[in-house]
Amino acid sequence: MPRLPLVLSALLLTSLPALAQTCPAPLADAHKLVLVTARDMASTSATVQRFSRANPHEPWKPDGGPVSAIIGHNGMGWSHAFRSFAKEGEPVKVDGDKKVPAGFYKIGRPFGFERSPLKGYLRLAAGDVCVDDPRSRAYNTITTRAKVGEKVHGENMWRVPDYVRGLVVDYPTDAHAKAGSCIFIHAWLPGKTGTAGCVAVRTPAVMKLQEFAQGGAVLAVLPKQALDRFKGCLPAE
Repeated sequence: MPRLPLVLSALLLTSLPALAQTCPAPLADAHKLVLVTARDMASTSATVQRFSRANPHEPWKPDGGPVSAIIGHNGMGWSHAFRSFAKEGEPVKVDGDKKVPAGFYKIGRPFGFERSPLKGYLRLAAGDVCVDDPRSRAYNTITTRAKVGEKVHGENMWRVPDYVRGLVVDYPTDAHAKAGSCIFIHAWLPGKTGTAGCVAVRTPAVMKLQEFAQGGAVLAVLPKQALDRFKGCLPAE
């Protein structure tokens, strides 16, 4: 078999990492992906599917079939960190808008009410709170009432039935812009038709996602009309 010219070989080798670098962080280097897609930015329902790949230069492969989900009561809005991808007329998320943030985020630690052997698992206990008060230095973090006091606004997580099982989304903090806080993947309980800004799937699906995300995974939340803005970065349709 004839050998490629050295210059051509070098160009091919150097182009591989360049392809990955054109994708938004943290997607570019991800090996596991949880893709959430909705019909449009106003939709309250979505589809969630897991994908994996051996390295950033290989195509994504499905890891199980798609499952149904609900998202924000008011659909989705672009995260402040990814607002450059928004087209005219598409909303940008702010605190309290009940929109799930469109964009790409690392998936953080798993949590829930019962014990679990999962690495990094947070067993919710009385006093655990996620602070959504932009005036607080603890904004967009899970802490305890003992540390922040009773006057700081936040979700008392141990009292929220939807948090029976869940995953923290490492959502970029921007208190000055009031850009959103306390974003999770959590259980979709019977009768619920939307969330305050999270992604919710049935409890068994949450448990599968908790296992899947061990070792690191990325969450992508997008309306279908935005998928072609990230060609080559996402699974082929």
